[in-house]
Amino acid sequence: MGGHVSYRVMTESFFKDKRITVFGLGLNMGGVGTVEFLAKQGVREIIVTDIKSREELGASLEKLSKYKHITYALGQHRPEDFTSVDMVIKNPVISWTNEYIKLAQKHNVPVEMDSSLFFSLCKTPIIGVTGTKGKTTTATLIAHILEFAGKKVARVGIGQTGVLGRLLQAQEADVVVFELSSWRLSALMHSKKSPVIAVFTNIHPDHLNYYKTMDAYIADKKNIFLFQKTKDILVANFDDQVVREAAQEARGGLVWFSERNGILGDGVWSEQGQIWVHEKGVSRELLPWQEILLLGEHNKSNVLAGAAAALAFGTPFQKVAKAIRCFPGVPHRLEYIGEKKNVRYYNDTAATIPEAAVMALRSFAEPVILIAGGSDKCLSFDSLAEEILKKSKGLVLFAGEGTEKLLAALKKRLPETEKNRPFEIVETMQKAVELASRNAESGDIVLLSPGAASFGLFKNEFDRGEQFRACVREL
Repeated sequence: MGGHVSYRVMTESFFKDKRITVFGLGLNMGGVGTVEFLAKQGVREIIVTDIKSREELGASLEKLSKYKHITYALGQHRPEDFTSVDMVIKNPVISWTNEYIKLAQKHNVPVEMDSSLFFSLCKTPIIGVTGTKGKTTTATLIAHILEFAGKKVARVGIGQTGVLGRLLQAQEADVVVFELSSWRLSALMHSKKSPVIAVFTNIHPDHLNYYKTMDAYIADKKNIFLFQKTKDILVANFDDQVVREAAQEARGGLVWFSERNGILGDGVWSEQGQIWVHEKGVSRELLPWQEILLLGEHNKSNVLAGAAAALAFGTPFQKVAKAIRCFPGVPHRLEYIGEKKNVRYYNDTAATIPEAAVMALRSFAEPVILIAGGSDKCLSFDSLAEEILKKSKGLVLFAGEGTEKLLAALKKRLPETEKNRPFEIVETMQKAVELASRNAESGDIVLLSPGAASFGLFKNEFDRGEQFRACVREL
């Protein structure tokens, strides 16, 4: 990639008096954080370009209204904003093969992302977490354990927290815990940097509307450890074959976690209702599963990963056990919202792929009324259809292309006599919650776990979760 800043000498002073294009402002506040960071670094002109209109970007623009030196090119992209500037910083969802990215590179304009700039500028050790599912819970748990042990932690990229806006806080912290999507990891390929401790939770098909193949998706994920030094550590899932094979390329130390006993070397695993740790040739018991607050079988893997990473960072054994005992979980992930008329409500809006909704359904022994469906990310809904027919007592669906695929998968599995069974399809959260609560009886669970993306009816999955929370409160 041409025209690159020399990373060894990259400092905040680089930005002073430069002209920089921010490509894709978006509504998730990552773009806003990038613009705010540049404004504070004394950039002479920040050009913000987004295909969305001023009206659509209202919330983001409002937050930037106090800054001068911003030029907006909205509803369009102008070639000169990519050819005659000092740097382009792209939104994570914009592909590296985008025509404007290619145009910038052809003119030797360096293209960065918030993640590559953060890694280049941050002097504090970084623990990075990636995987298809479990990133946020695992990253939040690691931060919780380290804080419990008295460390000053900067949380970056976790849930909706921005990246560059956290740089100052990161410089003053003892350690950074950074949740890294495959998109953010793609930029590390260019800056040739990986975190000192990399945590790789699992791999499932996801974002295949963005990546054309699973191999391309896995290649981006591997950047979390490919540029580690020999003293760095990869914490990897022994039970996931793709992760286990990828981990053979690690340059540093390797620590495994597994829900089955049988790991090789150092690591953390589950056996006979206990969490065990093996390090420096010694195995000992960390704590029993029954003492943990976190709900859901799938969270076992996240707890093991979090414990392994905290121990790899040198956190005292007893502190790790105590911290895990008091970890309450993460908003929007099997989050308990409340109880009305002896019906319990759970918000699992972060389940944006079918497998995640399957895991959520398996977390309850009680009868479940499921609120699911939405837009499609080119994924198969067969496993979710099977689980719904096995486990759910009632079903309410949001309109969307993902829902059409889910309905087809359900109808294929229904007995002949039920082929014409009607399904409830709604366009608002209020209607969904109203229908679910009306059909719920004492002792039931109402679960929002869509198994699909949110675009169309909601701004994003967090908006979907907030609306669910508000509707349950109003019941």
